[in-house]
Amino acid sequence: METIKVTLKDGTVKEYPKGVKVIEVAESISKGLAKAAIGGEINGEPVDYQYQLEEDVELNLLKFEEENGKIFLRHTGSHILAQAVKRLYPETKLAIGPAIKDGFYYDFDTEHTFGPEDLEKIEKEMQKIVKEDLPVERFELPRDEAIEYVKKAGEAYKVELIEELPEDEIISFYKQGEFSDLCAGPHVLSTGRVKAIKLLSVAGAYWRGSEKNKMLQRIYGTAFEKKKELTEYLEKIEEAKKRDHRKIGKEMDLFSLLEEGPGFPFFHPKGMVIRNELENFWRHAHVQRGYDEIRTPIILNEDLWHQSGHWEHYQENMYFTKIDEMDYAVKPMNCPGAVLVYKRKMYSYRDFPIRMGELGLVHRHEMSGVLHGLMRVRCFTQDDAHIFMLPEQIKDEIIGVIDFVDHVYNMFGFKFHVELSTRPEKSMGTEEEWNMAIDALKEALEERELGYKINEGDGAFYGPKIDFHLEDCLGRTWQCGTIQLDFQMPQRFDLNYIGSDGEKHRPIMIHRVIFGSIERFIGILIEHFAGKFPLWLSPVQARIMPISDNQMEYAKKLRDQLLSEGIRVELDDRNEKIGYKVREAQLQKVPYMLIIGDRELENETLNLRIRDGGEIGAMKPDHFLNQIKEKIKTKDLRIELED
Repeated sequence: METIKVTLKDGTVKEYPKGVKVIEVAESISKGLAKAAIGGEINGEPVDYQYQLEEDVELNLLKFEEENGKIFLRHTGSHILAQAVKRLYPETKLAIGPAIKDGFYYDFDTEHTFGPEDLEKIEKEMQKIVKEDLPVERFELPRDEAIEYVKKAGEAYKVELIEELPEDEIISFYKQGEFSDLCAGPHVLSTGRVKAIKLLSVAGAYWRGSEKNKMLQRIYGTAFEKKKELTEYLEKIEEAKKRDHRKIGKEMDLFSLLEEGPGFPFFHPKGMVIRNELENFWRHAHVQRGYDEIRTPIILNEDLWHQSGHWEHYQENMYFTKIDEMDYAVKPMNCPGAVLVYKRKMYSYRDFPIRMGELGLVHRHEMSGVLHGLMRVRCFTQDDAHIFMLPEQIKDEIIGVIDFVDHVYNMFGFKFHVELSTRPEKSMGTEEEWNMAIDALKEALEERELGYKINEGDGAFYGPKIDFHLEDCLGRTWQCGTIQLDFQMPQRFDLNYIGSDGEKHRPIMIHRVIFGSIERFIGILIEHFAGKFPLWLSPVQARIMPISDNQMEYAKKLRDQLLSEGIRVELDDRNEKIGYKVREAQLQKVPYMLIIGDRELENETLNLRIRDGGEIGAMKPDHFLNQIKEKIKTKDLRIELED
């Protein structure tokens, strides 16, 4: 009998008969493991429990809590959703239904408009399918037979998908009870494994993401192994709704998104305070680290974008205009402008590294359906920097940026993880250049002892990149910072410097951002802090509230004292009850409420209330002022004070 070698995650190598199934390997190790695991991963690719092993492989048995383990359960959840919809609305045509981060969705073509009552009805049917514990079985058909099979079922979208596959392709399907679907997998063994399932929402989605195609109805859902996990997730969703930056931004009067400029945010005075504080911090931190600030134009000649490669690789995301009968483009990225600043003179090797920072406004065309508050917009300010360096400086400069990112994210209390993205299908440069760049990024990450995940084919068109994904207080991740190593643009723009040998040489370039975009980072901060910003970022840091007109002069004197020390303070001099004033200040997330009554007037004190900490009591103005000035200076995340 022919055998194969299976290398397990712990390095153990076991021999099995050729054709052994993943589940049989699991059962041979431990019945408990086979029950706890949900599927397998071969050489990094998820496979079903029924998958047969035909050659030597590395096998990792996946549980639900592992990153790729969730795919199995949630992909089956999408099929349970489609099966339930077909049972209840048989005329519905099926499009696609993948597992996604935190859940799944399925796109449907039906004349019936799904509403909240329909989702409840569909969810009940899904729970019935789970109870039926239907085996989920894979079968395969030659391409021609597969086309006939889905045509007979009246599934035109599936026909289109199969017809695009090679003629010799074997097409896989999955069957559960009376329902079958075109699918590559993976799935769990039966519908009964999906213990906790929930439909979340319905939205419109164009077939294959193109506005030229028909609008379908997309139903979103999620699935977990345990009902407790589902309950915790739903509680997190409710908390996220409360923290929605669009809702809080409106309540706190920070920004608006208007019909006159879809995707182009308007920042209000209080929103500008946050923005300016972030930019001031950015400038100070960059000066400390040897960066010079530049500013480049928003509109540049179209020829420049041909030269940079953006025309070939990025023009569908760009806006264009004509000036004096010549073609121009609105910049989607800042890098060509920085390159032109570099080219203004000839540098010596002694001048390197050259670090140029720019808070550059860029415009990118986004489809209207993906616009989302400050998180996805059509114009935004990148906290860009471009570092020009010698080959021997690459590792040190990358490590310097990594340390910079670490400093910034820790200051806001964010954890983060790192991903390394390699060469995409559409790219510039030779294989040798790409490999050199990827190796340089790996070496810097490993020297810094940062674990990282590799994203094959997800780099920028001009070079590989390190992405920093920060984690907020709800455990959600946001890709913000990035480091991109670029050998291409210096070549395209013929950048040079004079080396120690007196000859011309080519510098190497790093593109990097830390906030990512100012707009998006503000959106993340709003949701992370639920509008309760650290003191240094709070649009209003203190509000003075006299109980009556008797204390007004003292209140004004106190306001002027705080203003003169650079504190952002408001005086609430309205003829309202003090309880009303306090509640309104709390709604506006004001860190400190200074209540002034007759006792405070007589003793020249203030009665301090903290945003979430209740009443602190009497305090001398100088004592209060000294403490908050120190918190602002150190950018302390806490607002508690000593009485």
